[in-house]
Amino acid sequence: MSFEPSARGADLRERALAFMDEEVAPAEAVYESQMAELGDPHGHPQVIEDLKVAARERGLWNLFMPHETPWTPEPVDVLDYAHIAEISGRAGHLAPEAMNCSAPDTGNMEVLALFGTPAQQEEWLVPLLEGEIRSAFAMTEPDVASSDATNISLRIERDGDDYVLNGRKWWISGAASERCKILIVMGKTDPEAARHLQQSMILVPMDTPGLTKVRELPVFGYQDREGHCELRFDDVRVPASNLIGQEGGGFAIAQARLGPGRIHHCMRCIGVAERALELMCRRVTDRVAFGRPLADQGVIREWIADSRIEIEQARLLTLKAAELMDTVGAKGAAVEVSAIKVVAPNTALRVVDRAIQAHGGGGVSDDFPLARMYAGLRTLRFADGPDEVHRRQIARTELGRYSG
Repeated sequence: MSFEPSARGADLRERALAFMDEEVAPAEAVYESQMAELGDPHGHPQVIEDLKVAARERGLWNLFMPHETPWTPEPVDVLDYAHIAEISGRAGHLAPEAMNCSAPDTGNMEVLALFGTPAQQEEWLVPLLEGEIRSAFAMTEPDVASSDATNISLRIERDGDDYVLNGRKWWISGAASERCKILIVMGKTDPEAARHLQQSMILVPMDTPGLTKVRELPVFGYQDREGHCELRFDDVRVPASNLIGQEGGGFAIAQARLGPGRIHHCMRCIGVAERALELMCRRVTDRVAFGRPLADQGVIREWIADSRIEIEQARLLTLKAAELMDTVGAKGAAVEVSAIKVVAPNTALRVVDRAIQAHGGGGVSDDFPLARMYAGLRTLRFADGPDEVHRRQIARTELGRYSG
């Protein structure tokens, strides 16, 4: 089993590395300056649009899409894209969006590509693939344990040629941005159906009457630029043609949506961990305590060694999951995908935590990116299924080998 990229993947990887060095790294200070000038935590600085132009010119656009479509005729293998996702994770606030590979848009575009009607694709998929708009995915709810997607209670009821939605959603990533124009909403169309056939997905434009942004939710005090929102649906009416797939198909669509996206998240986590390790090594080399550089302290060297070991382990497991996704599909890679969803965020959190400790008080300030890295990574232990759900899946599969 080889985890090396293909010839095409290797070329894209080299282009991505050059893009990060030549375009993204210099843009980080510009981004901070422009965000300060905007005075809006959910603003859209011009530097993002400039980076998108540069990424397209370098052929680094929509690389996440593993399916051939009329708009993406040369899909990139999951394994090849995994290498690129790690690189983009080193500047997760800039690079993924610059390459039009940001969540939740990536998953939403896959849903529309696989299950959308031609009219839905023309209206929403094309502008998403062009990077003209953003989107959000509304599944999680405040009143139920949404780690079990069958619990969701928002109602989607047929009324003539329309569907009417009533309920609440929260932690809807991306919904605070003015550029977010469309929601994919998961709700119940038939509470009496079999447990996994009660849910459906439907398209809801953000300007639909009855849809209210209740509040924007911070993560450890940080406001994400695209935001995490609580939403209320009060008799929100959309055409029946907005339904994605068939009634009762929502759970199956959700599972199809999450597989590749979890690999993207995990490889970006590894990119974050690599950057944190780099920051730690630079810090301990430059700082002197008790008469010698921090890098000479045995405990610091243990942190560095353990970080390198853990990053390599996490990367290999994630690349194995990506390779299986390409060769045996999402079902065949299910255990490995669950495993990396536990391993990668936790590994990155440990590395970032060590880097924070090495930076002293600076590590928890905004003078360095480490505190924000930690907040984002900690959230990923919930997103796309909490650790406990993935461990449950792994254990159930393992125990199945021994059942009669």
